[in-house]
Amino acid sequence: MCWGCTWVDNSLQDSDEPLTVDICVGCIRSVQYTRNFVKKKTELYFIFSFTTGNINLFNSTEMKRSLKKEIEVDSSSMVADFLTCNLTTVFLPAIYIIIFIVGLPTNAMAIWVFLFKMKKKKNPASILLANLALADLLFIIMLPLKIHYHFNNNNWIFGEPLCKVLVSFFYGNMYCSTIFIAFISVQRYWAVTRPHSHKLTNQIAVCVSVCVWIVVWLLTIPLYLYDQTIQIIKLNITTCHDIIWIPEIHLLASYLLTMGIVGYVVPCVVCVVTYLLTCRALRRSVAHSCSSKKKKKAIILMVIVLVMFLVCFTPSNVTQIVQYSSVLAGFYYNSYYVYVVAQCLSSLNSCLDPFMYYFISSDFRNNMKNMLKCCSERSAQQVRVSLTPGKASSSLVWTL
Repeated sequence: MCWGCTWVDNSLQDSDEPLTVDICVGCIRSVQYTRNFVKKKTELYFIFSFTTGNINLFNSTEMKRSLKKEIEVDSSSMVADFLTCNLTTVFLPAIYIIIFIVGLPTNAMAIWVFLFKMKKKKNPASILLANLALADLLFIIMLPLKIHYHFNNNNWIFGEPLCKVLVSFFYGNMYCSTIFIAFISVQRYWAVTRPHSHKLTNQIAVCVSVCVWIVVWLLTIPLYLYDQTIQIIKLNITTCHDIIWIPEIHLLASYLLTMGIVGYVVPCVVCVVTYLLTCRALRRSVAHSCSSKKKKKAIILMVIVLVMFLVCFTPSNVTQIVQYSSVLAGFYYNSYYVYVVAQCLSSLNSCLDPFMYYFISSDFRNNMKNMLKCCSERSAQQVRVSLTPGKASSSLVWTL
C-alpha cells in the first residue's frame, strides 16, 4: 500500500518563489515545483507531471464531475519501476493464486464442519473458530480481483467502487483475523487455568463475535471516503490503492497508524501474554498429571500457533506502523517493496488457519476425518458401479 499523498495550504498567495511539496507516490521523498497558486479557500485537485515538474490546479467545484485524477510519470521513475516489475506482476499474483486454491476449499469445509457437523458439541471455541474461518473466506473470495489486477500489469478495470470494496475487505478481514485469534487465545487460557470457574458461554461468544465484526467494519469506513484509483498516463494503467491522492496526508497517516495499533499491536500483546501464561500453567501441572503427553502436545501446538501469528502478521503491520509514523514525523521511509511482500505473507495466514483448526480441535479433526472418509467411500462406490459390465457399456455409448 503506497499512498500518493500531498498537502497544500489553501491560504497561499500568488508568487513565483520555489515551493517544496511533499509527495508520497511510491514513497518518493520530495519534488520541487513552481508556486503559482490562486488565493481561494476551495478544495483542489492536482494533475502531477513528474517529467516537467509542473502542477496544474483545478477548482473542484467547477470540474468535480468531469475531472479524472491523472498522474504523468517518467517511464524510468521508481513509480514506473514498481508498477511494471516482476515482483508485482508475476510473483505476487502467483502467491495469491496458491492462497486462493488452498484457502477457498479448506475454509469453506471448516465453516461447514463448525456450523453443521458440530451442532451437538458447539462451544465458545468452535464459535470463535467459525468466525475466524469466515473472515479468511471473505478475504479469499476477493482475491481473484487482486490477482487479475496484478496480472494485468497493475491495471484496475473494475471501477472505483469495487476497488474500495477490495481495499476494505483486505484490511477488515485481516484485522478480524488478528482479533479473533486474540479472543481464541484468551478462551484457551481461561479453559486451562480456570476449568471449574464460570465458563464462557456460547451466548457470550456470539455477542463477542458480533461486536468484533461491527467494530472492525466501522473502522474501515474511512477507506470508502477517499478515491482509491489513480490513472497513470504514460503507463496507460489505473492503479488501485497503490497510489492514492489525499490532501490531508497527516490525517490519513494517523488513521492507518491507529488501525495498525488496534488491529495488530493489541491482539499481538494479548496472544503473547495469554499463550505464555497458558504454557506456564500446563508445564506446572505436567508433573502432577498422568496425561503429561497430552499437555506437552498442547504446549507445542500453542507455540506453533503463536509463531504462525507472529510470522504472518508482524512484517506487514510493523512496516505499516514504521511507514506512517515516519510520515507523521515529517519524512518518508522508503519501504514499499518490503511492505507488499509482507502483505502477501500476511495473506498466507488465510490458508494456514484451517490446518491450525485440524490440530487444535479434536472435534474438528474427527469430523473432518469422517467427512473425508465418506467422500472417499462415495467416490470408490461410483468407480465400482462404473466398472460393472452393464454400466461400462452404457457409459461407453454415452461418451461416444
